[in-house]
Amino acid sequence: MINKNVKNDFPSVLFVQRRLPHYRVPFFEALKRELFARGCHLRVLHGLPNKEELLKNDSGVLPWAENLPNHYFLGGKICWQPFYAQSRGADLVICSHENKLVFNLVFQYFYTKIKFALLGHGANLQGNINSLREKFKRRAAKKADWWFAYTSMSLPLITGFGFPDNRITIVNNSIDTNELSLHFNAIDDIEAIKRRLGLAGNSIGVFIGSFYNEKRIDFLLKSLVLIKEKIPDFEMILAGDGIDRHLVEAFCAEHSWAKYVGLVKGMAKAEILAVADLMLNPGLVGLSILDSFVCATPMLTTDCGLHSPEVVYLNHGVNGIFSKNTLPDYSAAVVNLFNNADKLAEMKVACLQSSRYFNVENMAKNFADGIMECLNMPAYRKEH
Repeated sequence: MINKNVKNDFPSVLFVQRRLPHYRVPFFEALKRELFARGCHLRVLHGLPNKEELLKNDSGVLPWAENLPNHYFLGGKICWQPFYAQSRGADLVICSHENKLVFNLVFQYFYTKIKFALLGHGANLQGNINSLREKFKRRAAKKADWWFAYTSMSLPLITGFGFPDNRITIVNNSIDTNELSLHFNAIDDIEAIKRRLGLAGNSIGVFIGSFYNEKRIDFLLKSLVLIKEKIPDFEMILAGDGIDRHLVEAFCAEHSWAKYVGLVKGMAKAEILAVADLMLNPGLVGLSILDSFVCATPMLTTDCGLHSPEVVYLNHGVNGIFSKNTLPDYSAAVVNLFNNADKLAEMKVACLQSSRYFNVENMAKNFADGIMECLNMPAYRKEH
């Protein structure tokens, strides 16, 4: 079942990425180590981002990765990224489940001698499931020998296509939080940080992220006013940037107890999470939940229906809170937790426990386990 025509007789896995964001570099390093320990060779191929993505300045460097030519069409909506020549001798090719990657379709439908796996959510959770685009995506999703699902939320979406669940690996999508953890654990003077930020209260919330529509910044700011009415010493830190920054700046200019600190990274990010008691994010929640876990700062969100699959890591009432999607319900949930010191302490402990489970090292282990299972099972596409 395994192609042995590679160096050292190691089975060879080819992981193709349209582009390489910096936050994926630690994962690939960890996956390479995991696969090497299992007697398997990993190659990573990636291309360059489109013009819009270049502005993000978030590309990573992986010295042993190989470059691929990307050809973008229709303003970046279509990407031709051929990798057939590089796939020769591989036992398994892994690609992301994206409609724009049209060469994937050629490989999925016509190159069945090499096993092919997809990585993804199973659907665009912010998209229209009845659109032609999503219907086509579901049809193409069945043309794989294996699936790597980002989270448990993805599992029913993928099996809903008719794909067998015994060929799906849940990887628990994560990013590297080791640096944030080191910074957080090195902090020893919380009061000094509070003084520097101009904070004096003992009930502090924080928002860290991008200011755009799905984050529901207007909802967040309105909820802060309701929280302040019930908790007089409540203060709020807002960190980030985006198209709705003007709303945040205007709010902080009007309310002295709300502090806008701009973009934060590294130690600055760890410091504001260290002084905060709660992370407040009523809109889209994704991988930022990992910051909540590492820094023992429980997150409170709503059942707004905008979330990424990683929101399933939030266990309501244990390491975070889901409230109903109304201003009174959300603000009441925040107030209740601020007023329950014992419950808040329990949730902080649960956050740290979650951080030991949801991390990039475990994601790499899960991925490696799935790869080995795929290599040792018969191909699926040839018969379906």
